[in-house]
Amino acid sequence: MTIEASSWIAAAADAAARQQYPAATLYVVATPIGNLADVTVRALHVLALADAIACEDTRHTAQLLRHYGIDGKPLIAVHEHNEREAAPHVIARLQAGQRVACVSDAGTPAVSDPGARLVQAVRAAGLRIVPLPGPSSAVAALSVSGDEASRGFRFVGFLPAKPRELEQAVQALDEAAAVVIFEAPHRIEALGRALAAHQSGRTVTVCRELTKQFEEIETLAVTELPAWLAAQPQRRKGEFVLVLHSRPASAQEAVASRAQAALKALVAVLPLKQAVALAAEVTGASRNALYELALQWKREGGRERQDDRDPGEEHGG
Repeated sequence: MTIEASSWIAAAADAAARQQYPAATLYVVATPIGNLADVTVRALHVLALADAIACEDTRHTAQLLRHYGIDGKPLIAVHEHNEREAAPHVIARLQAGQRVACVSDAGTPAVSDPGARLVQAVRAAGLRIVPLPGPSSAVAALSVSGDEASRGFRFVGFLPAKPRELEQAVQALDEAAAVVIFEAPHRIEALGRALAAHQSGRTVTVCRELTKQFEEIETLAVTELPAWLAAQPQRRKGEFVLVLHSRPASAQEAVASRAQAALKALVAVLPLKQAVALAAEVTGASRNALYELALQWKREGGRERQDDRDPGEEHGG
């Protein structure tokens, strides 16, 4: 059973009616990134309420509005090539008391899409701006990455297209946090090669065509990414969001400072295996992590001993 578009708008108005939607305000509205069913009822209400809509592509937005039964709205083109010049026109409408909604072709405006300059100009004019959260490919990708070790994330969007600049940008992604990257189909193979060459040891979650009919999500070692892309032609088609998982902690980072101090004191007077076992018992730290850290110290000091074997290995008679 289908729902008439007018019923959608009525239901959205009923759900959103408890909140005020002041005039002379710019509403930054997130729209679906692929699946039209992901629109929020609040977004539908504001799009229907707005006196005009500032949009990245007027044809795309007109089609989106028709799907939801919203017709007759003045559309103002605000894209990457004219955003600065279009801002005064939007501001004039706001100063006249109108509500203006700002949308991009997909997702949230001003996040790797036009909108930031418009928001900045509206704020400088002393006018109100209200965000309407909704679909986000970056957050969707993070939610399925399963990077439990990450301490937050960094959003970088699209990396440079030129090969040398891409290599430099990928090399700079050396941090504890997860990194969210956008990429287009014609550049995904170059990005895959750069990540494999300069971020080995890390994991990547590849999200292709998020929320769409042929959505594909895969988590794999970053060194496997070029081969994964090459394995099937369709894997190089569509829009990509990649989550480069957080860099694995070094042996030193994995062991708490109290355990490190205990281990350092013990390896100075005991054989490595005995020192590790005692430090693990006293501090509760991982025996394997302590062992790796002790080996790292000895390698750095050039003093590896014959009995520096894995703590789980049995000695001969």
